[in-house]
Amino acid sequence: MCGSGGGRALSAHAGGFLGPEWERRRIWASRLLLLSIAAGLAGCASTGAAPQTSVAFPESKWGVSASPRVAAVEGPIRKGGGIHKLGQPYQVAGRWYVPRHQPGYDRAGIASWYGADFHGRRTSNGEIYDMNALTAAHPTLPLPSYAYVSNAANGRTILVRVNDRGPYVANREIDLSRASARVLGLERGGTGRVRVRYAGPAPLDGNDRRERQFLAGRPWSGTERVAAAAPEFAAPVARAFGPRDWSAADYRAALASR
Repeated sequence: MCGSGGGRALSAHAGGFLGPEWERRRIWASRLLLLSIAAGLAGCASTGAAPQTSVAFPESKWGVSASPRVAAVEGPIRKGGGIHKLGQPYQVAGRWYVPRHQPGYDRAGIASWYGADFHGRRTSNGEIYDMNALTAAHPTLPLPSYAYVSNAANGRTILVRVNDRGPYVANREIDLSRASARVLGLERGGTGRVRVRYAGPAPLDGNDRRERQFLAGRPWSGTERVAAAAPEFAAPVARAFGPRDWSAADYRAALASR
């Protein structure tokens, strides 16, 4: 910025001496310089404090920019490493969002999910997004925090770690990780109506024991484990005995009775 005025003065004088061809080259060089400055500013916005506005980028379907990928798509993702963050009011696509502490937060709305495009990138509080973890993004809840998410279609409820901001499309309520969407039964459809309830602050170390223990205690969680391990075994049993929430013990009993 401090050298831009001097550059303009020098080019004006040089253009008079060197002719139109030099001036054309100067114009192209100026354009390239502006593009590099814009790219640098975008990079700063993705790694620093939350900006007042978010700029769309072509590969995103969510209307916001993504931070650089800092972890390989294949391989384990380091847990934790972020900060406690609330943040200032910010604007995306003309709409204002006001992060705040909301201990009684309990709302219904549409959930979506995000996966490989953001896997291995920084979340809004500095953690690394893992699409295989039970996490979620929310526009205003404190980061990181816990929230109960219930699927209105099948009654399933899971506990997720909210460590990111979003979604910003069509007034959606929450953006789930792929794993969260899968266990709730929303992965295939892409979206679904849910209820979101704040469940308190989450620790910074990223320990997911609480989320996993809550999931293991659900009466339908055995269904997910069996179906994931042997879908060719689970599907025929479900067809033969009708739709219901199956546990691993239910599957064994059903097979024994055939």
